[in-house]
Amino acid sequence: MLARARELIGQWRDEDCGTPTVKDFCRYAAALNDGGYIRRARALEADGRPVEAPALFLAATMSWEDGPPEDELRPDGLARRESPCTEGLPVRQVHGGQSVRLVRPPVAGSRITAARAVVSARHKRGRSGEFVLLGVRTRFLSRDGSELAAVDETIVVLDATGGDR
Repeated sequence: MLARARELIGQWRDEDCGTPTVKDFCRYAAALNDGGYIRRARALEADGRPVEAPALFLAATMSWEDGPPEDELRPDGLARRESPCTEGLPVRQVHGGQSVRLVRPPVAGSRITAARAVVSARHKRGRSGEFVLLGVRTRFLSRDGSELAAVDETIVVLDATGGDR
């Protein structure tokens, strides 16, 4: 697994996130119980003014596609596409932390692209055995290529076989 991860370091993959709408922003705000945002966004929309996304909208969206069917989930509950470097391997993954850099919020009706890459891979040994720390960076970009936000994540990959795959 470590060898696979190291081969992928710096290989950016783009994903078209589409064009989020005010409705998308409001659904996110509703999940956070932020009625104030919803009222402000709908008032701006009614006035024909631009509506900016809630602050963590981009970072909180795990996938821009419909969710996978249950039989396509890995044993740890993650979608295969959210599991870099581990396809077909007997591993479990847990989230090891995240930092978010907000540059500017996207505006409803603007196309967004997510560029994602593995940026580091380190072998570790702890009380629970062997594991790998993957560093994954996702950059959210506007149509003109300017950065809207960046998310750096650490993914802890526990190798069920105890070796470097």
